[in-house]
Order: sequence, then C-alpha cells, then structure tokens
Amino acid sequence: MKAWENDSCATVQACFSIYPVAVAAALWCGVSPDEVDEELRRAVPVGQGNALARATLRHPYLKCLEPRIRAIHAAIDGGELLSCREDGRPVNGEHVAYERRHVYGQHLKEWAKSIAPSERPAFLFDDVERGIHAAITQEAYQALKAAHDGKEQKLIRANERIRELGEEKARIEAECNSLKGMVDRMSAQLKSAPPGERSETTYLNIVAGLVRLLTPSHVQDLAGARYESQAGVIQALLSAFPSTPGISQRTLEERFAAANRSIDAS
Repeated sequence: MKAWENDSCATVQACFSIYPVAVAAALWCGVSPDEVDEELRRAVPVGQGNALARATLRHPYLKCLEPRIRAIHAAIDGGELLSCREDGRPVNGEHVAYERRHVYGQHLKEWAKSIAPSERPAFLFDDVERGIHAAITQEAYQALKAAHDGKEQKLIRANERIRELGEEKARIEAECNSLKGMVDRMSAQLKSAPPGERSETTYLNIVAGLVRLLTPSHVQDLAGARYESQAGVIQALLSAFPSTPGISQRTLEERFAAANRSIDAS
C-alpha cells in the first residue's frame, strides 16, 4: 500500500465541510462524528420563548455544548463568523434563521483562532496547530517551522548522499571482487604453467646455493657443516623423503648438476 492511500485528509475535509451549529459545537466538545447524532438527541432546547432559545441546546452531561452553541451564534450575529443555510451558499448581511444556521469548517477554524489559542478543536486543527502555545506568536511559529523544514530538507539530502555512497561502495566492492578474481585466475594459471627461463634459473641458483652451503668443499669456512659431499645431501634427502614425488636418486643428481651449471654461469 502506498503512503498516499493511508492519507485520510481528515483536516482538509473538516475545513471544507458544512456543519449545523449544534453539530459543530458537539464536535468542538470532542464528540466523535459517529456519536454526534446520538448525543444531540439527548440534548434539549434551553427554552421555547424565541428562536435563539430553541436553537440553543443543553446536554445533561456535555456541559460545554450550550456555551459553545451560544458562542457560535453570537459570533454570527456579531459579523465575526460567516454562516450559510443547508445549501452551503454563504450569506453576507442577510439574516439566517437560528435553526437553519450552518457554518463552514474553515470559517469556524479561523474564528476559533481569534478567540483563544486553547480553543482549537481536534476536528479542525492538526496536531502541530494544536501544539502551539499561546505565548508563541504566528511569526515565531513560522520561523520555527521554516527551521524545521530546512533541517528536514538537509536530512533528505543526507539520506540521498548516504544512498549514493552505498551504491558507490557496492560498485567499488564489485570491481575489487572482479579484480581479485582476475588475480586468482592468473595465479592459478601461473601455478599450473611450467616455469619460465628466469624462474627456472632462480630455482636452480637457490638449489645450488643450498648445496654449496651444505658442502664444506665449496664453502671452506662454514661452521657446523653436516654433509661432506653433494652425495651426502642426496642420501639425506632420500632418507628423509623416501616416497615424495621428485625426490629420487636420478632426479636429485640431475637437478643438482643443472643447478651447479646455472650458478657457475651467472
């Protein structure tokens, strides 16, 4: 479900709806819309002597109903609040019978702002508007709202930047993984391929160097030499690794001979 599908537009609907004066007063007192008719049936006119008395209702428990009906009628009579009949057409300067008086939610909202900041009915004012303290001026509220909106925009931009950085990080990681895969494949190819001429020479030189370090006949001052000859090294290797592939009498003699030739030619 999309976010806009959950938007009931309740405040906007209330502002552009038309209410009989008694209904507006009941909603103003906090009666829920689905209970208004039931509660108004419990109310009775304060008198029968004139039209205003008949249109002013008194509820046995809802004590605020009567004074708020009186306040709305007084505002209409004083020209502070526009009224209309059932058809919703506003009338200016024309008297509307008390029993037929209706008001637009938006007109009632503006009038409610002017009489007292605390008199803000929930069916006309959203949570932010009802949260304004009486000591806070409209200008101060607008300044606070502008600052809040500015921070909200910064937060939106920051979240967008975080998203972009996340995408960039994912792209770089993908490139690194791709390069790592290339390196791994190249390493595998190098391991499986026969060594080149330089690698072979290096290998032979190392082997020859080891042989000569282990053989006193080549390094006269070597202390603690354990083998008297190359043959002794070969025999030691054969004894230590009797079943290792590549460690055989013939292979070792050939490799050692090639290593000696390589180091002499270097």
